[in-house]
Amino acid sequence: MSRDIEEILAPKPEARPRIYAYSINDKAHAGLLKVGQTTRDVKQRIAEQLKTAAIKNYKIELDESAEREDGTIFSDHEVRAALVRKKFSNPELEWVRCSLQDLKTVLAELRTGQRFTGTHSERFPMRREQAEAVKVTHAYFHSRWEEDMHAVPHFLWNAKMRFGKTFTTYQLARKLGAKRVLVVTFKPAVEDAWQTDLESHVDFDGWQYLSRNSHLDPTEINPRKPVVYFGSFQDLLGRDKTGNIKPKNEWLHAVNWDLVVFDEYHFGAWRETAKELFEGEEEAVAKKELKYVADLEAVNEDLGVLSEKEAEFLPITTKAYLYLSGTPFRALATGEFIEEQIFNWTYTDEQRAKEEFATKRPGK
Repeated sequence: MSRDIEEILAPKPEARPRIYAYSINDKAHAGLLKVGQTTRDVKQRIAEQLKTAAIKNYKIELDESAEREDGTIFSDHEVRAALVRKKFSNPELEWVRCSLQDLKTVLAELRTGQRFTGTHSERFPMRREQAEAVKVTHAYFHSRWEEDMHAVPHFLWNAKMRFGKTFTTYQLARKLGAKRVLVVTFKPAVEDAWQTDLESHVDFDGWQYLSRNSHLDPTEINPRKPVVYFGSFQDLLGRDKTGNIKPKNEWLHAVNWDLVVFDEYHFGAWRETAKELFEGEEEAVAKKELKYVADLEAVNEDLGVLSEKEAEFLPITTKAYLYLSGTPFRALATGEFIEEQIFNWTYTDEQRAKEEFATKRPGK
């Protein structure tokens, strides 16, 4: 048999259908996504659709497999129907008024057979080092509680940038069974990462996110579901003219938190005076009556400049503390944490892990 005949008779690879979505940047299609399905190249298929209408101002928003976890296929009709059941309008044929995240959530539901709230669609697992951080921290907390059920353990993650501290922190809270998590930071600009990770990953479906910017009434949250409150020292230390906690923050101090997370620990406020805020050193209240410094972004780490209100007592209680930092040099140098209270993930650790991965999967 000749080679040409063999090629002709050879079984053709089965075309695998894909779900795609694109948007058109004009007034008529604002807020709409065209959701379709094809077994061909998505870019080519969309270009053909729009060629006759001479539409060039489009953007391919999504190109994903139409397979479920068990290998069966779902159709674009099922995708649009699922979006309609979630109350997204379907004003014309294959066009749906929804966001890309809404669409991704429906795809995750069709693949898994589960139902998710909001825009939960991400399903990636923890990396090995993230799982290790959760494991050793969980083990340390429980070892302290076994020694003393009233102990309030402290643990530090000395982890470089891009470790994924927000996602991994939430996984720790999940493993601990924490229902009330308070995240405190000196840098309010990092809020987006904390909110996005909680509201996009399916592992945290049903969790509630609150912050100064969320405009939600904390007294109306579902008490049976986990809640995360993200706040800055600027917010938590806010007082009225008479020196009392502002009414909007009173609920924070009435909650018995399961976990308090100190983000960006290397900034100046994470000193003995900051601990007093959470550990109830009431003597500090009498000793310190200074004017509040609003601009905490101007903290000078090297000179140890602190917010002047930090020494005042805030009655916040918790079962455990987690400290996050990529550069906790002061804390390490002063022996604030012993070896068993620290998880390290440095640049060297990252490079070693990359080399091990490359060795196990050559050519990948």
